[in-house]
Amino acid sequence: MEYTTRVIPESFRGARDDFTLQFSMVWDQIKAPLIVPLLRLAVAVCLIMSVMLFIERVYMGVVIILIKLFGRRPEKRYKWEPMKDDVELGNSGYPMVLIQVPMYNEREVYQLSIGAACGLSWPSDRIIIQVLDDSTDPTIKDMVELECQRWASKGINIKYEIRDNRNGYKAGALKEGMKRSYVKNCDYVAIFDADFQPEPDFLWRTIPFLVHNPEIGLVQARWKFVNADECLMTRMQEMSLNYHFSVEQEVGSSTYAFFGFNGTAGVWRIAALNEAGGWKDRTTVEDMDLAVRASLKGWKFLYLDDLRVKNELPSTFKAYRYQQHRWSCGPANLFRKMIKEIVMNKKVTLWKKVHVIYSFFFVRKIVAHIITFVFYCVVLPLTVVVPEVEVPKWGLVYIPSIITVLNSVGTPRSLHLVIFWIVFENVISLHRTKATFIGLLETGRVNEWIVTEKLGDALKANKSTKAPKKPRFSRLHLLEILTGFYLLTCGLYDLAYGQYRYYLYLFVQAVAFFIVGTGYVGTFVSHS
Repeated sequence: MEYTTRVIPESFRGARDDFTLQFSMVWDQIKAPLIVPLLRLAVAVCLIMSVMLFIERVYMGVVIILIKLFGRRPEKRYKWEPMKDDVELGNSGYPMVLIQVPMYNEREVYQLSIGAACGLSWPSDRIIIQVLDDSTDPTIKDMVELECQRWASKGINIKYEIRDNRNGYKAGALKEGMKRSYVKNCDYVAIFDADFQPEPDFLWRTIPFLVHNPEIGLVQARWKFVNADECLMTRMQEMSLNYHFSVEQEVGSSTYAFFGFNGTAGVWRIAALNEAGGWKDRTTVEDMDLAVRASLKGWKFLYLDDLRVKNELPSTFKAYRYQQHRWSCGPANLFRKMIKEIVMNKKVTLWKKVHVIYSFFFVRKIVAHIITFVFYCVVLPLTVVVPEVEVPKWGLVYIPSIITVLNSVGTPRSLHLVIFWIVFENVISLHRTKATFIGLLETGRVNEWIVTEKLGDALKANKSTKAPKKPRFSRLHLLEILTGFYLLTCGLYDLAYGQYRYYLYLFVQAVAFFIVGTGYVGTFVSHS
């Protein structure tokens, strides 16, 4: 066999060299007058945002330390006495409590949630369980109705409510539920999403705060994650949410008596809910919307860190991505809609307005998302290619390190996973940043509502059944893959020409984007 050598024509090589030369000349011409100033401006803006986030995190860290050292327990800050039997009044001396359980095609968890709600301890004639079923699958609808009938046959006062549309999604279902005639006799309403399982003593620990303190409109419990050890992704979520509850919610409750309602595992005074205008479906965060409006009416909120309610974290990346879109887009959109109303409000103090607008909305819901992706995944890698722009060490190392430590203290058992948490949060910040801008600009998927998939015991069953192996991913995620290639390119350039060794970070972060982009994150459950 004879082998021939293919010779690249001189004209082709010449054209390639000419293109490279022309590109280099154009780059040199626009670099100094355009690229460098714009990049310096971007770095400056990012550093300002980093400082804002740093101050917010340090402030909350100091407050939480003071709370732990000198703060009084909720039972000391507010009047709390156990509910006692009244011989003369009997059970009528207890307030009437409504339990709302909204659900949508919850095949895997409907029995758990209904069972937990029906298992709540309270005088049987002073509690109503209301299952708000928006299911579109007729089979699941029948299953939920049968489960309600089963509990009703045991003497539980349970109502199965459906409607002929899904207008307003969860907010619409809750709003319709409040219109029922039997609700007029209720004083308080507790809300539990379909995967939440309160302990039987939940009402005995929350209702007394509302009964003895007429200024309190909401009592919020903490979430306890039953599947935190399911996979690395659920461990990362646990770290982020533990900080949210143990620091953000605690600080808000202890200082301004305000925080965002988490949409579940909480008890509302119905008078506060009605005075605030009830449920509204103008954003995808109806819970936060209600909380802000009730706060502007002067109602106080109380967070109970030692009261935990079991629930499930999304363990598939698809479910988690949709959830984060809703949780990032909704607050930004609500900020756009409510900022004028907050500024013009006359019932709350100036400091509370500043707290709600600056700390609660702007820094935590907007700046925190944008800075994570734009600075660490776009601007910083670009400074590798434009070495004329330098990032000071305090903004590059010190501030991010302190923020990371403060964020991770809520989950001491996962401190060894902090590097994984950093790169995972940077990847997810891509979707959070995109969703934040969608909410601020009110475009595209601003009102998209996709119910977070709950697996319940399905994942355990899937693991115990030895089925043929299937592809680990359902589809590629183009944005993550493109970002990964961008970071990889910048890392290779830094390895060849750089002097600050940014490639050590860039390569690790690029791998994280590739892993998520190819679907190798979270759990995989076959629905066949």
